[in-house]
Amino acid sequence: MKRFKIVLLLSAFCAISNLAISQFRAYSNEFMNIGAGARGLGMGGAQVSSAIDATAGYWNPAGLSYVREVPTISAMHASYFSGIGKYDYLSAAIPLNDDRRTIGITAIRFGVDDIPNTLFLVDPQTGQLNYNNISAFSSADYGFLLSYGQLLKNTPDMQISLGGNVKILYRHVGSFANALGLGIDAGLMIRTPTWRVGVVARDLTTTYNAWSFNFTDKEKEVLYLTNNDIPTKSTELTQPRLILGGGYNFVFNEKFSLLAETNLDVTFDGKRNTLVSSDPISIDPHLGIEGNIMDKVFIRAGISNFQRGLADSDTTNQKRVWIFQPSLGAGFKLGNVVIDYAFTNLANQSNPLYTHIFSLRVDLEKKKY
Repeated sequence: MKRFKIVLLLSAFCAISNLAISQFRAYSNEFMNIGAGARGLGMGGAQVSSAIDATAGYWNPAGLSYVREVPTISAMHASYFSGIGKYDYLSAAIPLNDDRRTIGITAIRFGVDDIPNTLFLVDPQTGQLNYNNISAFSSADYGFLLSYGQLLKNTPDMQISLGGNVKILYRHVGSFANALGLGIDAGLMIRTPTWRVGVVARDLTTTYNAWSFNFTDKEKEVLYLTNNDIPTKSTELTQPRLILGGGYNFVFNEKFSLLAETNLDVTFDGKRNTLVSSDPISIDPHLGIEGNIMDKVFIRAGISNFQRGLADSDTTNQKRVWIFQPSLGAGFKLGNVVIDYAFTNLANQSNPLYTHIFSLRVDLEKKKY
């Protein structure tokens, strides 16, 4: 674990140096693409056409318009790498009085705490290792979404809604660097009794991050002696991302239905290791299903993160096969409380790290006078 955190320190300084010479970056602000809620993670991230609770502020702000009667709150906590990285999510959706508009607030944090700062591990005078010079710092990314969803058409045969986010980002690497970012998302959702369609444009106008750096004279000296660039200011731009979603709700009887959804995550920041990979457009599919039993019990499964990887049986490291990330989940509704569970991989295909994730949703009841 200590070695992993030291690697994170070195990676952080490499990223800081690279920021000084680049603007558009692949995988920029990637912490905003992890997901929200165990329901969505259990369905492989296929949520753009079906999220209609407080998590819609994250998945598709147009879905907030279906929160019409009472405010609702959602929360989730997940851990990466045996608890080294922590991901926290909290959101609220508040319907307005006209029964057509809803506002939402979302807060996201992804951070690694207690990273060893080994810049001064070696004593410059004696050349000896001095472990008393090791301190600790945190590296964390914060995202805040101010969301709005409005129902445009509401008939028994079809419902159409629009939504948008104002995205505020704050990122910091100890006392060495911090950034402020601003972006905009937009979403559309169309629902019939059986069909679901959703479209989301994330970072619609590109998300802009302005980095500033603050190194002491001693830190600058160490960075200089180790051949690291010492930046002063930098900008980082996140390319737009388009997510297309479609689903169908198979209603078998009054007690059981099955929702199947497919999302296509389209990126424009260069060739990625995805199912459809080209330069500059890559497409990453997400597939998810949810069985609904009497609107009380939910069973979920999903597939996502298709990648080209090496076969386990290949000792020459030349045979490549398609691999994917499966996920499972379940949910239980008890009155105005929904508890969701997901079992999914939060790392990558080459180093799978499956974990248990729980999330909570509470519908706030109106007071009766």
